Amino acid sequence: MPYYELYYHLVWSTKHRAPLLTAEIEPIIYQYMRHKAQSLEAIIHALNGAEDHVHMVATIPPKLAVAQFVGQVKGVAFTRFNKEHKAHPSFFWQAEYSAFSFDKKRLPYVVAYVKRQKEHHAQNELIPVLERDSTQNQQQTIHEPVDTYLPNYAQWLKEMQTI
Repeated sequence: MPYYELYYHLVWSTKHRAPLLTAEIEPIIYQYMRHKAQSLEAIIHALNGAEDHVHMVATIPPKLAVAQFVGQVKGVAFTRFNKEHKAHPSFFWQAEYSAFSFDKKRLPYVVAYVKRQKEHHAQNELIPVLERDSTQNQQQTIHEPVDTYLPNYAQWLKEMQTI
């Protein structure tokens, strides 16, 4: 089995941003997503959101394309919900999603941001770029200042040797 450290922050919305992820429905949908992710050998570090969208922090094995993973997790969640909970209105996702990759050093911060989604939304303390799904115009990418890519080599080498 290959060694990998692949971290993704994934965001997707309910169809037409309908507020479908109520307190009653959300745990059911999240359970389906967690179960499917586990069956795909992914690790879910955090899963949370608001009534109209989901944030997931995941490690996805390199044998799976991100699009394949997201498609299967989304597909299983709405298919099983609609099949097993016919008393509720039908549940659907937007077709698109957003994916952000990041390094292990940022994992605790991204996990904390996702775990506190409801609080962030209630207090309007959002990171706009991380709240996007691809239904919004977002052709720009996130860039850090060039200085952050030019570390002191000796310092970087020492840091990497401690990992």
